[in-house]
Amino acid sequence: MLEAGTTAPEFTLKATEGNEVSLSDYKGKNVVLYFYPKDMTPGCTTEACDFRDQNSRFEELNTVVLGISPDPVEKHQKFTEKHTLPFTLLSDPEHAVAEQYGSWQLKTTFGKKAMGIVRSTFVINKEGIIAQVWPKVKVAGHVDEVFQYVRENLA
Repeated sequence: MLEAGTTAPEFTLKATEGNEVSLSDYKGKNVVLYFYPKDMTPGCTTEACDFRDQNSRFEELNTVVLGISPDPVEKHQKFTEKHTLPFTLLSDPEHAVAEQYGSWQLKTTFGKKAMGIVRSTFVINKEGIIAQVWPKVKVAGHVDEVFQYVRENLA
């Protein structure tokens, strides 16, 4: 997994709206980049709704939230509409970006081992440097912790 102090790898992925989005599109803004396993699942829905509920506070700090999962754009669109998500979700079906960031790992679920997304969050500063990493996120309270970090260190 990438560490704080390293340059965030550039990427371009399809976005919720069907357009392509690159990390470099947000140069001059802080970026909260969070990787999550799957749309419409309980933990991922809670995390997305927590980011939704804090989104305007992040925007006040010149910070954009981007969510990445392997789900296709069409599923992202349904997820966004169902939960009124005000930020962009990006589709990484080949998990290339998740691999770059170290979020694609061997996981054990119900005793079965398989590769998948490990829920993780990266805060990238205005210069494109990773400022903070949460490598194995527990959803409860996470968004508040990320917001507090941005407010205290990057505002």
